[in-house]
Amino acid sequence: MSHRLQESTDAVVLTPAAAATATVIWLHGLGADGHDFVPIVPELELLPPLAVRFVFPHAPVRPVTINNGMRMRAWYDIKVPSAGGPEDEQGIRASAVLLGQYIQRERDAGIAANRIVVAGFSQGGAIALHAALRHPERLAGVMGLSTYLPLRATLAAEAAPANHNLPILMCHGSFDPMLPMQLGLASRDHLRSAGYRVEWKEYPMQHQICREEIRDISDWCRVALSHDA
Repeated sequence: MSHRLQESTDAVVLTPAAAATATVIWLHGLGADGHDFVPIVPELELLPPLAVRFVFPHAPVRPVTINNGMRMRAWYDIKVPSAGGPEDEQGIRASAVLLGQYIQRERDAGIAANRIVVAGFSQGGAIALHAALRHPERLAGVMGLSTYLPLRATLAAEAAPANHNLPILMCHGSFDPMLPMQLGLASRDHLRSAGYRVEWKEYPMQHQICREEIRDISDWCRVALSHDA
């Protein structure tokens, strides 16, 4: 299905030729912007009867500690290069609120909550997982790509019952030097122990997206968006 590209100061939006009946909101990684995953959309081949709008928000520009305070697009600050260090809870929660606003825009545009997939790569995936599991309305699913679950110690107290059985797809590269796959596996195991159903995929790649992964994402999206509103 062909899409019309629209750009604004806060997002890139691909609107289908037919009236949209579902939405994928896809968050980019550190230092990128909303254009990063636009080229993947045709490769997903989400053909009719699916009419999916893709929303690719731009993260706010902020200083990032591990990059010597350089200002760049980031969903939250990263203070130390290792995963065991302090997390930028304020930044994570602020970006989760921002993602919630994008979800609400789609709701206001007539898209049912259970027709909205939240996705993200790396930092964006961390926000997608954090926000989706706390969202009060049942979503279609969440994809976390080359990422991990942030603030996981707070999930049990903050999780939304509506999304406790939310379909979750996690994909990771076995040679990822930026976010080692063990971080993804630990997050997967934490979610599974909490009762979430996580579909896990791993690929012989680094911190990136590969063709096999795109096929898996496409198949997963078709299933997640196969139910009626």
